[in-house]
Amino acid sequence: MKLVITMSRRYGTGASMIAGELSEKLGIPVYDKAYIEHQLEGESYASEAELIRRLADKPCIILGRCASEILKGRPDVFNIYVSAAKEDRIHRIMQKENIPYDDARKMLEKNDKERADYYNQHTGKVWGDVNNYHMILDTSALGIENCAGILMKYFERMELI
Repeated sequence: MKLVITMSRRYGTGASMIAGELSEKLGIPVYDKAYIEHQLEGESYASEAELIRRLADKPCIILGRCASEILKGRPDVFNIYVSAAKEDRIHRIMQKENIPYDDARKMLEKNDKERADYYNQHTGKVWGDVNNYHMILDTSALGIENCAGILMKYFERMELI
């Protein structure tokens, strides 16, 4: 079966790392904000939603961009939400960006607000509502390094791959 994975996430959860590992294991591309915006510049898509629908014609992983809502109801789409404890996220951002605690906290809060606003503006729904996803992964509890493996086992057991 063709599998399209959408991955919504809070900033600093490690979701990009999970998507990258899944991409390698499944042999499918990851599309993120930068890729989608670049494609929109060079092509004549009527909208970001149209581009996301076209990308989802083939197996792939789509990070953010309200893809879970745009592709809602499709049997080949699996929607994941990645979360983590705020302190863990702040420390990941500090390490990744090499910035002090307060700067990382402000960056996290700004980014989360922008993502929540973007999601609400484009869907009319609350970002992170568990009812919008098939699976929630808490990287604080599960560990970033374990999440791709958990997903692979699930996909195999459900015969999605």
